[in-house]
Amino acid sequence: MLAPARWHWWVQVLAVYVTARLVTAMILLVVSRWQEANLWTDAAPSYSAWTGRMWDASWYQQIAEDGYPAELPVGSDGAVQQNVWAFYPLFPFLVRAVQQVTGLGWDVVAPTISLLCGAGAMLVIHRLVERAGHRAVERRPGLPLATVALVSVFPSSVVLQVAYTEALALLLVASALYLLWARRYEWAGLVIVLLGFTRAVALPLALVVAWHAVVRYQEWRRARQEIPAGAPGGTPGGLPRDRQPGVAAQGGLVEGAVPTGAVALAGDRVPLPFPWRDAVRIAALLVVAVLSGLLWQLVCGIATGRSDAYFLTQGAWRGTGPVVPFVPWLDVSRALFGGAGPWVLAAVLAGVAALGLSPVSRRLGPELQAWPLAYLGYLVAVIEPWTSIVRFLLLAFPLGAVTLGWTRSRWWFWGCLAAGVAGQAWWVWALWRLTPPSGWPP
Repeated sequence: MLAPARWHWWVQVLAVYVTARLVTAMILLVVSRWQEANLWTDAAPSYSAWTGRMWDASWYQQIAEDGYPAELPVGSDGAVQQNVWAFYPLFPFLVRAVQQVTGLGWDVVAPTISLLCGAGAMLVIHRLVERAGHRAVERRPGLPLATVALVSVFPSSVVLQVAYTEALALLLVASALYLLWARRYEWAGLVIVLLGFTRAVALPLALVVAWHAVVRYQEWRRARQEIPAGAPGGTPGGLPRDRQPGVAAQGGLVEGAVPTGAVALAGDRVPLPFPWRDAVRIAALLVVAVLSGLLWQLVCGIATGRSDAYFLTQGAWRGTGPVVPFVPWLDVSRALFGGAGPWVLAAVLAGVAALGLSPVSRRLGPELQAWPLAYLGYLVAVIEPWTSIVRFLLLAFPLGAVTLGWTRSRWWFWGCLAAGVAGQAWWVWALWRLTPPSGWPP
């Protein structure tokens, strides 16, 4: 009963997650004693107030209570001001629905929903690494649970128990990747649509879908050339069961597969027609992913009567106007490192690319390898990098598996966990805690 190794996998996952969240709760409780009175809370606020109202949480609360304005607010100079159209609706509307059913307040419901979504995300991440990354798990047993542990203590994993959207987004991204790997394309499409109303990260998923299509086509071509003749139930090219073009994710056959027990004639090759049905499903999923990445901008434009409403709002939040792709990263690198900034930036990006293209990353499978590369490339293209980048990195969770997948060293594993917890303490003290009148957003 007390031997964790004998527990069901999901019990182990939840035990790790709960332990990590208790550690984070202790950090929050301790640091909150040094929180000064501010726009959102009193000095030394309660745990529920500090996790339910700080920073963007107050904007989500405003959406839950008042919805979105029909017109963009403008200042005396005619420029659009900061407003709630910058924030996506699924999380605050979900919280409002639960509030109406339970009668509980925002400070209780919103952080709790994040906490539960984070738990769901960890369960999906464990299953995803275990199945899609089975080759990596063979090299490094225990990698799925180790990945859950590292993601659970990542410096910005604090947001998994505050009124932010990252926990819900993490659950949806992991679920979309799992469903894509399992070839349940219709369900993946539904999840991606929900993601399109949660955070602005559906577009990089479109790149993952496109790469999935390329990999499947390559597998079909390879299988067509390599299916052995004269062997019972010949499997295409010795591919793993979950990657055989003729085998569906649930073990069923699709068009062109060799029926179990069938024997090819000597000297003949088993015909493997092109899987047109799956090609159409993947193409439709790609369209859904692209549209989901643009859907909120369209809604914002229709509701306010201004087609550029979303981008004007984002420009107001940045304070420096609309972001030109890639340029802010160069500007910030120069601000931090002077003339050497672009070289430092290039070295960092090259290091991340090397990590994403490493043998460990490849063993995780095409979906888990492609997502962090697509997502981080998307961030470089569209955001202005500053302190919030630490929070954004949480969604690049497959890099946690890469970080731990190259060695079985317990020292490395526990060292990474310790660094994560220390990073949380820094994140809460330096970013989540606000020293009025202003501070850097977490």
